[in-house]
Amino acid sequence: MNLFSPLPDVSSGECIDALFERPGCRVERIVSWGQSSPAGFWYEQDWDEWVLILAGGAVLTMETRPKPVSLACGDYLMIPAGVRHRVESTETETPTIWLAIHFAK
Repeated sequence: MNLFSPLPDVSSGECIDALFERPGCRVERIVSWGQSSPAGFWYEQDWDEWVLILAGGAVLTMETRPKPVSLACGDYLMIPAGVRHRVESTETETPTIWLAIHFAK
């Protein structure tokens, strides 16, 4: 298996593939290409999430931070359980590939 090939067609929406799953832990590859959270929508999860940008870039807003967070290739971010957050934008010229690790708090 390879995280970069083949990439799914994301022209109609973001694609999330589970790479590994065990009780209390889930690892995902997320591929975005210009997608963002719908207007007014916020994620609020009951678990912690650690994200790493493998390619591309994204801008996230978290209610606990005064400014949006810009993430580029190699940047990572911990999103604690219960923190409302949203994806403001992802790259439009190239796919954004995320590695997301969800784990019980």
